[in-house]
Parts: sequence; C-alpha cells; structure tokens
Amino acid sequence: MKYLAVLPQFVFVWIVLCGSVYCQRPAVVKVGAIFTFDSVIGRAAKLAMEVAVSDINADPVILNGTELRLIKQDASCSVFLGSIEAFELIEQEVVTIIGPQSSSIAHMISEIANGLKVPLISYAATDPTLSSQQFPYFIRSTQSDYVQMAAIADLVDFYGWKEVISIYVDDDYGRNGVSALDDALEKKMAKISYKLPLNIQFDQNDIIDALNKSKLFGPRVYVVHVNPDPRLRIFTMAQKLKMMTSNYVWLATDWFSATLDSFSPLNGTSLSNLQGIVALRQHTPESARKKAFLSQWSNMEQKGLASSGLNTYGMYAYDTVWAVARSIGEFIDENNITFSVNKDSLDIKATGVKLGELRVFDGGELLRRKLLQTNFTGLTGQFKFNQDRNIVSYGYEVINIDKMEIQRVGFWYSDFGFSVLPPETLIAQKKNQSQLDQQLQNITWPGGKTERPRGWVIANEDRPLRIGVPKRASFAGFVTEEHSSHQIRGYCIDIFLEARKLVPYDVPYRFVPYGDGLSNPSYDKLVEMIANNVFDAAVGDIAIVTNRTRIVDFSQPYVATGLVIVAPINNRKSSAWVFLKPFTVEMWCVTAAAFVMIAVVIWILEHRVNDDFRGPPRRQIVTMFLFSFSTLFKTNQEATISPLGRLVMVVWLFLLMVITSSYTASLSSILTVQQLSTPIQGIDSLIANDWPIGSPEAYERALRQGPSNGGVAAIVDELPYVELFLKQRTDFGIIGQPFTKSGWGFAFQRGSPLAVDMSTAILKLSENGQLQKLRERWFCKKGCPEERNQNSEPHQLQLVSFWGLYILCVIITLSALFVFLLRVVRQFVRYKKREMLSSSSSSSTPTSSSSSCSQLIYNFFDFIDEKEEAIKKMFSHCENPQINVNSATQQHGTSV
Repeated sequence: MKYLAVLPQFVFVWIVLCGSVYCQRPAVVKVGAIFTFDSVIGRAAKLAMEVAVSDINADPVILNGTELRLIKQDASCSVFLGSIEAFELIEQEVVTIIGPQSSSIAHMISEIANGLKVPLISYAATDPTLSSQQFPYFIRSTQSDYVQMAAIADLVDFYGWKEVISIYVDDDYGRNGVSALDDALEKKMAKISYKLPLNIQFDQNDIIDALNKSKLFGPRVYVVHVNPDPRLRIFTMAQKLKMMTSNYVWLATDWFSATLDSFSPLNGTSLSNLQGIVALRQHTPESARKKAFLSQWSNMEQKGLASSGLNTYGMYAYDTVWAVARSIGEFIDENNITFSVNKDSLDIKATGVKLGELRVFDGGELLRRKLLQTNFTGLTGQFKFNQDRNIVSYGYEVINIDKMEIQRVGFWYSDFGFSVLPPETLIAQKKNQSQLDQQLQNITWPGGKTERPRGWVIANEDRPLRIGVPKRASFAGFVTEEHSSHQIRGYCIDIFLEARKLVPYDVPYRFVPYGDGLSNPSYDKLVEMIANNVFDAAVGDIAIVTNRTRIVDFSQPYVATGLVIVAPINNRKSSAWVFLKPFTVEMWCVTAAAFVMIAVVIWILEHRVNDDFRGPPRRQIVTMFLFSFSTLFKTNQEATISPLGRLVMVVWLFLLMVITSSYTASLSSILTVQQLSTPIQGIDSLIANDWPIGSPEAYERALRQGPSNGGVAAIVDELPYVELFLKQRTDFGIIGQPFTKSGWGFAFQRGSPLAVDMSTAILKLSENGQLQKLRERWFCKKGCPEERNQNSEPHQLQLVSFWGLYILCVIITLSALFVFLLRVVRQFVRYKKREMLSSSSSSSTPTSSSSSCSQLIYNFFDFIDEKEEAIKKMFSHCENPQINVNSATQQHGTSV
C-alpha cells in the first residue's frame, strides 16, 4: 500500500520531466557553410557571415538564448572536396548548409541535401538550372542568372545589336548562364553568334587563343561570363591585343562588379585598362541599416580585420545567415532537432566518413518550408523567396568604367526595363513599363567615345569578305570572270561597287568565282553555300525567290525583273506620201468637203456685209477658198463681221483644232515608231498561235529563222537578260509588258547587318540617278530596249472617231445658212411689194408670167448680191417716192 501511494507522484514527476525534455531548446544549433575561403566572393562572405553570427548571438530575441554555431569548410573550388565536406558537416548534425558559392559544387551537394533532407541555401550559386524540381532542398538567396541574362539581352537590344560573342567558363555556371542568355536574346530577335568556352583553370594562353579566334568573326559585342577574377586577365589580354578600341563593346555580368567592389582599398590604377566596359551589379536598395553596415565594414578594413571590400555577395551572405537563424528560431520553438538513421545508405568507409552512420534530419522538410516563408528587411532589402525558391529580385544596376571610376548609368528591373530611377522608387510610384521611356545615362565606350559602337565588322584585311560570283557562260555582261586578266566584271559588279562606296564603313572583300565558265552555275547551290558559311555573300544576277529567302538575307532589289517576250521588228522606211497615212481616204474626203462647205457658207454669210468678200467674181472665188484653208494655219487676213459667220467660225475652228492635233500625233507615231514584223501582241497571242519559244543560247539565230523554218516566233526570258540581248541588236524588240514580277538582289548570310546597309545604299543609288546611269551604260548603247517596246502599227484615224464633231459642225453651219436665207427672202419679198406698189401708180403695162418668173429670179440674185447698206436705201426710197423725184429733178437740173 505504501508503494501504491507513491506511484501517482512518480508518474506525475516522470510526465513533467519528459515534457520538459521534449520542449527543451537546444543550447547550440549547428549550421554548416561550404565555400572557397580564398576567393573574391569567399573573402567577403566569410567575414560577413561571421559578423552575422555575432549579431544574431548578441540578439536575445532571434534564438532566445540558443547559440548559433557556424561550421565553415573550405571547398577550394573543388567539386570533390565540396562533396566530402558536405558529408562531414552532416555527420556533425548541422541543420542547414549555407553555400556553396560554386554552381558546380551546388549541383553535387544538392543531391546530398535531397537524400539527407538538409536544406541547402546559397548566396552565390547563380546557375538557373538549380531552381529545377530536381533539387527541392536547394534555395537561392541571390539573383538567378536567368534574371541577369534577361538584363543583358535587354541591354543588347537597347543599343540595337543583333549578334554577340560570349566568353564563359566551361562549367555548369558558365554553360547554363550562356544558355539562358541565348534564350533571352532570341526573344529580342538577336543571337549569340559564337561561343568561346574557357577551361575552368584557364590561363593567359587560353585567353589569348580565344580572343584571337574571335577576331575572325564579325560581331564585336562581347559578353563575358566567368568566375570573379581579381587580376581581370581577360581585359588585360584584350588591351594587349588592341581589342579595347572603339570598334569593340565589352559587356560583363555581375562577376565583374563583385570583383571591383572587392578591391580594398580601391586602386585607380586597377581600372586603367578597363575604359568603356559596361557591367551589371545586383541592386540593393539604400537604407539606414545598409549604410551602418558599410560604415562598420569600412572600420574593419581600416583596422585590418577585413581583407576585402564588401560586394553584393557579401551582403547576401550576411542576410542569408539571418534568414537561417530566423527560420531555426521558429522551428525550435515548436520542434526538437532530431536525426534518424538512414537505412538506405551503405556502410562505405572512405576518407574517415562512414556513410552508414549518416543520419537524416527529421525536421528537414519543415525547416525548408520555414526558410521559403522567410520575409524580413535585411541589408539587401526585402528578403523573401518566390515560387522558384529564388530571392525576389530588385534588378540590377548598370555600371560603366569611365576615367578610372565606376559610374552608375542606370537601373534595370524586369517590370520596368531601363531607367535612371531605382526600382524601389518606381514601385512606390506604381509605374509600369508602358509608362516609362527606356533610358540610361550617357555611356563612355572603349576608346573614350560616347557614340554607340556599331558592334560588328563585316571583315578585315586578314579575313576579307568572301563573295561568291557566278561564272556565267551566257549573258556574261552581268557578271563573269575575264579569261585574260581573271578580273570579275559586269553590270552586277558595278552596282555592288557603287553601293559599297555608300556604306559608312570599310568592307574588305574578295570575289570568288563559282562555276566552270562552260555552263551557267546553279544559283540555288550558290545560295546554299552562303547558308553553309562557304561564302559570306554572293553578287550577281540572283533572283529573289521564296525558297532562297528562307536560308539567306537579300538586299533591296537593284533590278526589277519579270518575264517578257522578244520578237523581230522592222524599221519601216519613210515614204514620200507618209503625210497621208494618219487619215483614211474617207477621212480625207470628208475633211476636204468640210473645207469647201465652210468656204461657201462663210462667203454667202459675209458677202453682203464684208467688203473683203466683194469684188470681181475671180477675186471672190480666190478669197473664198483662201479664207477657208488659211484657218488651218491661222493666217487668214479676212475677218468675219456677221454674227452668223462668227458662229460658224467658232464651231469650225474647234473642229479644226481637234483634227489637226490628232493628225500631228498620228503622223509623229508613224514617223518614229518601229513596227513589228509578227502579229504577236503578248503572251496570250503567243500561246494561242502555238508557236515555238526560243532558248537563251540561240536567240538571234532562232528568231531570224522563224517558226516556219525550224526557229522560234519569240523568246520568253527575264527582262535583264533580254535587255542585254537587245543591247547590240536593233532589229528585235520587246512585245507587251512583263507578265511576272521579280527582282535581283545581293545575297548575304542570315542576320548579316551588311544586307540592311547595302539595301540603304541601293536606295540611295536609285534616288540620285546613279542606278539608271549604270543601266544606260550597259544596256542603252543603241537605244534603251523599252524604246522599242511597242505593240503594233498605229491605227489610222477613222471617220467614225470624229463623226460627232462633223455632224455638229454641219448642223450649225446649215442652220446659220438657213437663217440667213430666210432673212434675205423676207427682205426680198418686202422689197418687191414696195416696188410693185410704186410701179402700179406710174404705169399699167402688163408683163408675161414666164418673163416675170425669170425676171424675179434674176432680181433675187441681184438683190442678194447687193450690199446690206444698199438694201436699206432701197427700202427708204420705196417708202418716200417724192423725195426720190425731187432728188432726181435736182440731179437733172444740176447736170443740165
């Protein structure tokens, strides 16, 4: 009973003790760190992590009395050593491994971290592939090269370059970084033309070989992506090889800025060979905490405690330790740190490490999740991770070396592009990329110039441009190699040489004949040789067709071409009677009748009122016809007076103007144009007649023989070939218009900048007339072929084309004559009535009807022949007979 009474107390104490043991916080938490101590990143990171551990242990809130112990291991840039050290750290039951700085080592240790469930967080491994699902325990507390290469691609696109050369270290970091750059450039319609890998332990000779090799290439924009190098050997060698001149562009990833920032103290002479280099630096927002830490670091440098300047990797290392400490603090508040035996490992004894004794961190998955949920403000800004387990990026600063100083010329952020304002300012202003103009401050490029470098050279004297030219057997006037001098000449060559003069840079070149000269070479194969890098370009009569544009780039067409028809033509000799050809016989007859009609009608209308149309009969006949025909030359001296006469003349002169203009045009055409000797009007009539069509080898012979003698009726070929054929032959001509459209251009390799510049030069040649002058020099020695491009004999002018005018003229003329006659008849009737009244009062002698009728007709014509003034006087005498008698008496008295 005594023991039964004690039992409840014992159980209570046991439960309390077990609970206290379960919730008891550890006195020490171990965290491992693997990095290369003696390196640009390692020297800064080592001190930064030590300071971070000191600050954390001095803060009672973070771990609440638990000591954070950092176990550092030197990987010495070795994947093998880094792997061994990872096992050693895990054997010491570290809950997290910080590092490594090398992406290659990170790949190996990530596999170990996956198996033993120990989170691996790196502040310097930037290989984008580490973010794959293959490595769930890898967390990146720095910016991925995927983001950095997007910034480099934007920089290349910002300055309009389309091709770059990449120089990189040949490991996971270098290869995968350049692969990300390739993808980013492709989105900008640019590319890496050449990749120059360097050995991991590259030396001076490796650099010289790579740089000398790059001189043979066209691009002059270099992107350097290597590990931080305090000696900056690549740029030192480039300076010695004279590759830091104004023809070159050097872009560097953030290894370069990390190297420069690590110089302590910053020595100006270290930048003397770096003039014009543009690089990226990870951007960290300005803050009071960052400013205080930089001041603390500067004091440590002055005291000799820091052997390196502080770079961004050092700041990320400091924040990484804080992120680990915060996550561990949350973890141990709720969980104990325990490890269990890895039953799947094998008991392999090597380098003192028993793999069978390695234990799995039971809380590894939970701690990994807490790390990914980290969110605090550190030296580098807001410290949190995205869904890819990468630190949230603040973008990059763009720096430029000018006058031995590091100049910050702008910022890049994925959401904004380039700006002179820091990203945090734009974020606070809630700006977006569409609201911003992409801009950077002025950059000084290699050679000290501020103008944007062209970024490429087509060729140099050591490696001139290899230009393939077809060695033609026929139509050698376009391009061929002369047998005696072996010079390349021709119409296409002349255009190329003239265009080359307008290109704003020197283009060393070398013509390489293609073909045997016995037959025309295959132009498709010539174009394929450009695509296969056998030739850099091709110059000649190369048609721009769809299948060729898929593999090469063409310049602006310098010749517009198309299929045309060539047939014999005859130059019809002029005849002494050629002036009669414009009108048909009917047209001539009607025109002559019109002149006679106008002559008679105008004489009738003007005879009574115009003294020019009076006089002896012979004179009147001459005047009548001279007036009519003189209107043709506008030299008539007589002027019409009567209104009806003027009306007729207006209509007649209008008709005459139309007739003479048409006659002149038709006669000019007959005298100058060349007539076809075949009825071919174009491709339709050629097809309809089913006549044979010739081949280019025997044009002249086949055309002269004709289809009935085994020859051909016409030739169908491209316009430039036809023009060259007609150059020395005036008895053939082009019929109709081209019935297909195409063009010739110069071919270049895909993406060649020279294609654009040559296109611009060809347009300038066209605008200033030089292109037409070259064409006339080659094709127009006996007249340009288009001057012989006529269809058929001009048709004679038919009466049907003018019958409307003639009818109008006749109607108006006859109407005027009818009005005149009606008026005269009315006057005559009135006159006769007055005369009859006067004569009846003085005499009653009868007259016969026959004599009266003939007398009446005779009197009518006499009446018409009288002047208008005399008629008026007659009317006056008839109305006042007394006056007439008195007047007659006076006259008689006077005469007596």
